[in-house]
Amino acid sequence: MTTQTDFAALTPRELAPYIQHTRIATGLTRDEMIAHAKETIEYGFNAAMVPGSWVSLTAKELEGTGIGVASALDFPTVGVTTPAGKAFEAERLAEAGATQIDMGVQVGYLKSGMFDEFRDDIAGVVRASGVPVKVMLELPLLSEAEKQAAVDLAMDAGVAFLKNASSGAIETANRASIRYLVERARPGVQVKASGAITNRAQAIELLSAGAVLLGTSAGIEIVTDSSDDQTTSY
Repeated sequence: MTTQTDFAALTPRELAPYIQHTRIATGLTRDEMIAHAKETIEYGFNAAMVPGSWVSLTAKELEGTGIGVASALDFPTVGVTTPAGKAFEAERLAEAGATQIDMGVQVGYLKSGMFDEFRDDIAGVVRASGVPVKVMLELPLLSEAEKQAAVDLAMDAGVAFLKNASSGAIETANRASIRYLVERARPGVQVKASGAITNRAQAIELLSAGAVLLGTSAGIEIVTDSSDDQTTSY
């Protein structure tokens, strides 16, 4: 018998393991990334999501904690890197200590009817990295038929997670998008919500919809329930 989690009743310490603490921006310094890793440990987040250039440092800071190191390929501008470039970078990130990788998908391939190329682009990263891969599907940019094809092709490629979008610039994560993915995910494939997740109520709604991970740069505000109108998130 499965016990359903009452997400609304989660304490800050219980909510944190559902959140991937994200900091990806231009000009981040070594000290800022060390501070980010320390915050991830302090609050007990699921993983530190960091730029690829800081994966090695973050992995060293998180060593022995059991906390994951996540990074993103083809981000923040999605769909501009070659398949070979993505695969090469994915392998290097895993070697540097990344335990999971989020990747942009080639929406242009999908809209061009290049379904094999769309799937193989993702599969190349899955094979090269050897770690769980999450695909940022950019659902709002797709037609209904394209959404279904993207989900099916990504799972055919071997992804571990489906994501609604890469960031809040594409979509504010919402219940409808998460339910869409949850209802189509095959056994063993999970759903991560991403995009302008800024407060505890929104986080609870997304988890209740079936997401098992939340990607946000407002993780501390969410777990401490201290968000206000000025709180922003990727």
